[in-house]
Amino acid sequence: MASANRATPGDIPSRIVDYTATSLSRSIHAREVSCTEVLDAYLAQVDRLNPVVNALVAMVDRDALRVQAAERDAQLARGESLGPLQGFPQAPKDIMPAAGMVTTRGSPIFAGQVSATDAVVFERMRAGGALFVGRSNSPEFGLGGHTYNPVYGTTRNAHNPAVSAGGSSGGAAVAVALHMLPVADGSDMMGSLRTPAAFNNVYGLRTSFGLVPHGPTEEVFFQQFSVAGPMARNIPDLALLLSVQAGFDARLPLTRRHEDVALLGQPLERDWRGARIGWLGDLGGHLPTEPGLLATCERALAHFRTVGCTVEAVVPAFNLEQLWNAWIDLRSFSVAGANAGLYRDAQTRALLKPEAVWEIERGMRLTAQQVYDAARVRSAWYQALRGLFEQFDFLVLPAVQVFPFDAQLDWPHEVGGRAMDTYHRWMEAVVPATMAGLPALAAPAGFGSGGLPAGLQIIGPAQSDAAVLQIGHAYDQASGYARQRSPLLD
Repeated sequence: MASANRATPGDIPSRIVDYTATSLSRSIHAREVSCTEVLDAYLAQVDRLNPVVNALVAMVDRDALRVQAAERDAQLARGESLGPLQGFPQAPKDIMPAAGMVTTRGSPIFAGQVSATDAVVFERMRAGGALFVGRSNSPEFGLGGHTYNPVYGTTRNAHNPAVSAGGSSGGAAVAVALHMLPVADGSDMMGSLRTPAAFNNVYGLRTSFGLVPHGPTEEVFFQQFSVAGPMARNIPDLALLLSVQAGFDARLPLTRRHEDVALLGQPLERDWRGARIGWLGDLGGHLPTEPGLLATCERALAHFRTVGCTVEAVVPAFNLEQLWNAWIDLRSFSVAGANAGLYRDAQTRALLKPEAVWEIERGMRLTAQQVYDAARVRSAWYQALRGLFEQFDFLVLPAVQVFPFDAQLDWPHEVGGRAMDTYHRWMEAVVPATMAGLPALAAPAGFGSGGLPAGLQIIGPAQSDAAVLQIGHAYDQASGYARQRSPLLD
């Protein structure tokens, strides 16, 4: 998706790492900056800030990277380009395989394991010209909304290193917020793009299932929760990376063909007068929230009104506890299916964190009827939201129920005076979009009284990713929240 906005020479920042990704791509292709200069600028930023936040891990040999950057420059000199990401430093999330790179999944079981092949999304980013400089840190198996693991340690928040970066795409969000990467990939099952985006004041798009290939894995039909997607500091940059990531891949038969995603090429600007926003809030009191969080998000709703939208509070007519129970059944079913072999082996089971053991054991106890019943609840939930989309163009609710918490904690055990009964109950706000298979954009919502970021989710109807980006762009232009830089950048 392209923006009608064009950078002029006066718009170009003095430092390469402060370029927007769209400006950087244009400048590289105009040969105003070289890929080698870009690489060196970003590596210097990594050297300066990564020791503080631990966002990027398993860094690649720099001499080898400079050879690759020189090859990208030689291509440009011949009038050739691999694509929009030509010369872009990138750090694929350490969950899916990246060829020739260590893929630990945050687990000591896989520490030092070098992958032979790329996940499809990484294959596409390489083909689009990216240089892989390292991996972005993630919690073990991507489980939990806080990025820490026994292999690489804890990733710290971009705005306050004492608190959590969120997860599981925590390393990616911090690297983008601190200009250590121009954009970054992430993945999202239970808010893994949305939570860290909210915690670090950047944008993260949970894409519609099938828009961006996620895999290949050993199972390509049942898995419909984990999706890959982009993170960025603004919507045109988000769309730039998504344009490289999206599209059909025959290895993943449920992905969408190019003609189905062609709308991603339309302009971001659009007239929003009369558009209807349904504010879900805390789902009628169902979601506990940290004091001040809901008020911070509600103040951000004014920016939808600024661009011409109406905003009306609404609560879905649905048994939300039943939805939660169906979600954790389907999640445990998926986690156990993919990882039961590690549990059955006593040696590897001893290396699993308690939350992974809980998920696997729970999934192994489920009956086929329980899984089917959960899928039936999921289907009913989708139909309930489909009904709401006859009344509203978009639905909005908090991206996460808490502000970033102490980085030394494992997870919030209490929110708003309510005890959390699972390690991920504090993230329940992300479940509505995941269970319905809908696109959801995590957008900055400003900062609370304690100076920590909050975020909103903008949820669109089925396969409306382009429209979600367009309303997100209007909101970004009106709010300006994402332009508030981390103190670490000064």
